[in-house]
Amino acid sequence: MASVKENHDRLNERLLTSGLRATPQREHVYSVLLSKRDHPTAEELFIRVKREMPDISMATVYNCLDALVKCGLARQVTLDRGAARFCPNMREHYHFYCDSCDSVFDVDLPGENGFGLPKGFVADRVDLTIHGRCPACANHG
Repeated sequence: MASVKENHDRLNERLLTSGLRATPQREHVYSVLLSKRDHPTAEELFIRVKREMPDISMATVYNCLDALVKCGLARQVTLDRGAARFCPNMREHYHFYCDSCDSVFDVDLPGENGFGLPKGFVADRVDLTIHGRCPACANHG
């Protein structure tokens, strides 16, 4: 896991190369997003961010998330018709969505060429969600 300083440096570098400036709000939103990697919605993140930054507005949190997505430090994950969630894991991966408890988990991709794309096709990004029940929910039903 990267240190706070490494995360801070990565954020500043990515914002600068994207033509955006670092702000205390962006730094705090990114820090909170990294602290609990549970794919929060913007509203859930707003509640967490507000604990240490009580004056922040929902609009500012949305703007911060937009900046993080634009500079490649977070991805927006849309699962069915639910609210968009945000994920700081920028490695290629897919998601497992628990239909019982609404939790979202990162799942690593299978090995090289795991998707068996036809010859000549090049994947730049994968958006795949598996639906089911997480271990905690599967054991209760």
